[in-house]
Amino acid sequence: MRLPFLAGALAATLALPASAQSVPCGGSWSSFINDLAAEAVRNGLPRDVADRFFSQLRQDPEVLRRDRAQGFFQRPFVEFSQRLISQGRLDRARQLLSQQSRLFQVLQRTYGVSPGVMLAFLAFETDFGAFQGDINTANALATLAHDCRRPEIFRPQILAFAELYRRGELDPATTLGAWAGEIGMVQMLPRDILNLGVDGDGDGHVDLRRSMPDAVLSGAALLRHHGWQPNQPWMHEVAIPEGLDLSQTGLRTQMSVSQWERLGVRPRHGSLPAGNLRASVILPQGHRGPAFMIFDNFRVLFEWNQSFTYVATAAYFATRIEGAPVYTVGNPEPGLDQNQMRDLQRRLQERGFDVGAIDGILGAGTRAAVQDVQQQLGLPADGWPTPALLRRL
Repeated sequence: MRLPFLAGALAATLALPASAQSVPCGGSWSSFINDLAAEAVRNGLPRDVADRFFSQLRQDPEVLRRDRAQGFFQRPFVEFSQRLISQGRLDRARQLLSQQSRLFQVLQRTYGVSPGVMLAFLAFETDFGAFQGDINTANALATLAHDCRRPEIFRPQILAFAELYRRGELDPATTLGAWAGEIGMVQMLPRDILNLGVDGDGDGHVDLRRSMPDAVLSGAALLRHHGWQPNQPWMHEVAIPEGLDLSQTGLRTQMSVSQWERLGVRPRHGSLPAGNLRASVILPQGHRGPAFMIFDNFRVLFEWNQSFTYVATAAYFATRIEGAPVYTVGNPEPGLDQNQMRDLQRRLQERGFDVGAIDGILGAGTRAAVQDVQQQLGLPADGWPTPALLRRL
């Protein structure tokens, strides 16, 4: 099951060259394709290869429709996580961990990435490879590069696809994936495959669609590239004490584990990692819902997907795969629907808060603004927007 936010691994795109910061988009499709082909040739792609590759590309209106209709990630954490995490997925992940034990030993030994993390992405991105997408990848990337909403992201991807085609790794006529251009079991973009892909099975090719070793180790290389700290924790469920200064929770505040313990934060199970590690405490649905201590590796997961809800759910599922119990749901207050969230964002913006786009999505900017205005109003500053807060505003 493909669950794009800003497109899963889209956030994991490698840094763009300066020349890609301002790129042509829109206008005539044929002129746009000719311009792409010319750029590919300037970058070293043989002219005959460029002609064969770019002549096949077609606009896909379905890609633009899906790009404009991303709503799944607006669900609150408890609902979202309960939808994604089933007993069947948990059993399948643990079965793979046993069946592919040598692969996951290599994963941990070489990259320091915990098996649960990669298995969580395998589960959420493609149901362990069962459904890798039904959209022609080359057409999707070209369509999104032509569209003027985020061309600087997608133009380098279609050029990378052309290079993978030259190397005989991908065929634009037959390669299918997600609507935003990700390919394979862990849904990576062509530029990341080109730069970071790993031939995990030793057959001379990087095939993320059919090779589990290639997919798992390439995904791990991507996380390491973005700063994953080998063999370090990413999340642990905690209980917060009555009277905790909730304005200290959220992604903006980091303290040592020992400092959090002195404030009364306790593990729900087992013990917390080393006391000198830097950590934050997040409350995905406010102070009445689940609470987690998260570490620097948790933040790296935003390079895979920019949705807070998705990342929190994937990180939590990774802990479940590795033996953690089900989180304590608590009794979270109701949240806002998309129209209410837009109303809230407008009211926050009127008060001078930077919430980014008025899009009805509870992103990092909106969470931070909510936490600040809650503190101003003398409310529990947990960053969770409620109907009561909206009424106060």
